[in-house]
Amino acid sequence: MLLKGRNLIQSEDFSVEEINQILSLSQNIIENPSKYSRVCEGKLLATLFYEPSTRTRLSFESAMYRLGGSVVGFSEPNSSSVSKGESLGDTIRTVSCYADVIVMRHPVAGSAEEAAKYTEIPFINAGDGGNQHPTQTLTDLLTIKSLKGSLDNHTIGLCGDLKNGRTVHSLVKAMSRYKGTKFIFISPDELKMPKYIKEAIQEQGHAYYETNNLDEVIGSLDILYMTRVQRERFENQEQYEKLKNYYILNKSKMQNAREDMLVMHPLPRVNEIDAEVDFDERAVYFKQAKYGMFVRMALIMKLLGAKESQNSLEEAAIDYI
Repeated sequence: MLLKGRNLIQSEDFSVEEINQILSLSQNIIENPSKYSRVCEGKLLATLFYEPSTRTRLSFESAMYRLGGSVVGFSEPNSSSVSKGESLGDTIRTVSCYADVIVMRHPVAGSAEEAAKYTEIPFINAGDGGNQHPTQTLTDLLTIKSLKGSLDNHTIGLCGDLKNGRTVHSLVKAMSRYKGTKFIFISPDELKMPKYIKEAIQEQGHAYYETNNLDEVIGSLDILYMTRVQRERFENQEQYEKLKNYYILNKSKMQNAREDMLVMHPLPRVNEIDAEVDFDERAVYFKQAKYGMFVRMALIMKLLGAKESQNSLEEAAIDYI
């Protein structure tokens, strides 16, 4: 199953077998990164970030540099011709002339699907509004598989802003493709998981439970996925102030959790995880951020058709699948 030349708009674009290929390659890179240090030499990644980002942008750029490639792009649109009124389609067409793969983050839901219509090179959605964030999902899957050993038979609690959280939307859709997954949605009524996500879970034959009480369910979880309440998704700032500190995970709450439960978070966090939890071995969100670089290395390789060179490092050259 070849991924060369493909786009990644949402996690469903790849089969389970294709996702597992990416995760397997990611683990190979983690175990022996030097084998992959020149496989994308001569290749160019374009990063188009219409919305602020730390981990996603820097992990993509680090991934390409660690593969031996180069990076061009912008970290905010006012430094490009977007500030002059250039359309999304024209920007994508232009960048396709210069680069070998495009990564884009945009604040408007559906913008990634629209942009992909205009590209002649592989396109990766790095987050489109409150819609999808498929490379964060690959990061999350790699974290779970690496630390739990399997992606099957887990009870996952997703806590916080489930209405606007593109990371949880993507993760739920992805994990519903693995057997034995149980979902617990923990949120205030105003920030519930969207109906279409819950319907997708039911279509896959999985159970879910909704509650606004984290204490009630934390003891039954294999994974607790915390999210921040996203200020940028609120038109009514008074409502944001009301909800922003609805959940705060602290040492006291962690005492009721299983000894092997993982605490994950896509970051950035605000107040939803107390800094004292960082020292708990079950808190893996900074490991999760590092896994993001490795999985993006694997994704770039797959979309470009690059693979580990069969030659020595001194004679390494780009090979293609």
